[in-house]
Parts: sequence; C-alpha cells; structure tokens
Amino acid sequence: MLESRIETGARLSSLSPRQVEREFRALLEDGARIRSTGTTKARPGRLLSLGYVPRHRLRLFDTVFYLCGLRQEPNARYFIAYLLPGASSGRASRRCELFPRYFYKDASLVWRSASHFARSDTENWIGKGDLKPVREASGDVTFYSAEETTNLPLEIQTALDLASRMTPHVPRDERAIGLVLRRAPDDRVEPYADFTALRRRAAADRRNLVNGGRRVAWFARRADPESLRFARGYEPDFAQGILEVDRSASRIYGGEIRKFRILSSNRRIQYQFVAAPRHVWIVPPQALTTELTTFGVRTIDVVADDDLSLPGFEYHYVDDSEDPPRLYSQIPEGWAGEICAADPARADASPWLEALPVVRAFRKAIGFPRPREVATGKPGAGRRTSGAARRTRAAKVRGR
Repeated sequence: MLESRIETGARLSSLSPRQVEREFRALLEDGARIRSTGTTKARPGRLLSLGYVPRHRLRLFDTVFYLCGLRQEPNARYFIAYLLPGASSGRASRRCELFPRYFYKDASLVWRSASHFARSDTENWIGKGDLKPVREASGDVTFYSAEETTNLPLEIQTALDLASRMTPHVPRDERAIGLVLRRAPDDRVEPYADFTALRRRAAADRRNLVNGGRRVAWFARRADPESLRFARGYEPDFAQGILEVDRSASRIYGGEIRKFRILSSNRRIQYQFVAAPRHVWIVPPQALTTELTTFGVRTIDVVADDDLSLPGFEYHYVDDSEDPPRLYSQIPEGWAGEICAADPARADASPWLEALPVVRAFRKAIGFPRPREVATGKPGAGRRTSGAARRTRAAKVRGR
C-alpha cells in the first residue's frame, strides 16, 4: 500500500545555477546515466553539449528535479527537466539514472509532463497521458486521453511558476521535445509502457485507490451545475484546509493569478483553485500519495467528472475540415460565453464555472466576489453547442 503525506514547502533549492550544474555533472562523473527515449537515446550526453544544462533544483518526496532554463515553442513554454527518482538523503548511487522529460504549461495554467508526441506534415500534438474509457450515448465505448494524468504534483506547481519567472529572455526552441521524448506514429494516442507500467502496478492494489476507484465528484444531471455532488468527506475544506497560496500573473486571464492548494475534508485528496480577475476554476484534484513515476507524475488518480475542472477558457470551435463543419466544445451545452480574444478556438467558461456551488462557496470563503459583468450562469446563457460532441478533451481520440 502506498504512503500518503501532506507536504508543504516544496521550493526551489537555494543553490545558484552554477552550483546546480556542478552537482549534476558530479552525478554523471560518479557513474549516473541519462536515460533518454528521444533522438538522443544513443548519445544522451549530447543534451548537455546542446545547452540543456540544469539551472534549478527542487525535491519532492524521494525524487529530485533538475530544471534547465525556460524555453518556448509556438504553442507552449516549457522546461527540459532531468528526474532523479529514489534519491536518498545522502549522495546518489553510482547506478542512479536520470530521466530527461518535457514539462510544459497548459492553457489552464497547470504544469504538465508530456508522455510522448507526434509531429508530421499533418499532425503536431503532445501526448496527454493515459487513456480512460467513456461510454457514449450510442452505447459504444470510446477511449479518451485523461489529460489530468500528466499534471505534475500540485506540491511543485508554485516552484515551477517561480523558476519560469527566473529566465529574463526565453529562447525559442522547437527541437527539444524530440530530443528527450519518444516520437509516436500520428495515430497512436496511448502512451508507452514507460508512462503506464508503474500506474498499472499501483492501481492493481485496490487499497491504493481513492474512494475505491469511484468518483469523488459528479453531476446528478447533465449540463446542470446545481446538481454537483461530492462523495462524503471529499469536498474541499475552505475553513481549515488551505495549505498554500501562490501569486503569479497571466496575460490571457488579465492580471494577477492566485492559486490556492486546499485539502479535502477527510484529508485524502487535494485541490487547486485558480483565481483570476474574472475567473475561478478548479484544477483536477490529486491524491496525496508519495510515489511518482519517472515522468514526475503520481501513479494514483482521483476520479471526478471532467466538467468540475474546466479552465477559465475552454475549447469551443467549429472544425471547418469536416463536411459539414462541426462544432466541438468542451463546455457543457448552453454554457459557453464569449470567444477568447487571445485564442479563437476557446470560449469563456465562466457562465458554467460561476454557477457551480463549490466555486460560489470558494469565493465566499476567501472574500473574492464575482465580477459584476460575468454572465448570470442560467441555462442557455452564452453560446449554445447545438448538440455537438463535448468530450474532445484529448488531442486525439481512438474508439475500441
């Protein structure tokens, strides 16, 4: 059975970038190996000669994260990170392995660890982790990417935000992901065994499953925010469960961002509420288990309805490549607001979010009133989805 622990204060090391680099190179001199699955697999030392040298260090549980400087490509800002799992309090073993990974910041302002990627003349997408089955209205079962399985621990999100602000000039670099991650065929959605094996082993012991593998939050009626229900004890504790508050900024969301890490009433899981000037949303909840994979993510999931965790702006667009054109939306039908000025493929999800009882309770608890101009949240407010498929939360979909 996996250990669980309430952890606070996972911060960047006080070491300077030069000290971090010296420590990392000392590991390699002592026999540590870099285990790349990208194009540097045969010669992983090339990563250092190409400039992917650690500048920051942090630790969570028994995993050390070495972060290179922040970089960017057209659709993401990211770190190349080297993960050292199983680090003891003393000097690392000569047999230790370092796993280079790709950490990127999602539009929901969550840092993720990509599982794999595809890039060709017709495809360009980042693997969103493990798959989950969904039974459609037709009765068929479709497997979708469970994006939350790539979310890095909530405990280190603040440290990653801080490290991202410590790079004065962010260079453009579109080659890095292929250097460190496995490239998949265009039609392969599912991740490889290096991402899933430890997850499968952890889930095989039912004692590890949160709420017995059942949902901790769901909607009794589709597209009805008032029907939100929590399993007893798994609701967020706004009175005594707030662990940390972090401040940052976002251009898309219009100013200061506050992130609140909050425990559930039974202290079994944790939430992160993100408060922007005009939006409040909930990051998918996480377990408190201490086991991490070599991708830096937890091995145990918390199952909750997807519609609990819409970001402030969510996908809502017409796909002109289909005949006839088809509207795709990840916002419940009837609840999409105005199109996002910074990304026309997304719409304002605040009509739905502000109608959630848990968001109203959060605003009341922290004294953060709803902006007057936000839509009322009544059914039918905003742009309707006209019956189009809503579950497009994956970069790719595969039916089984």
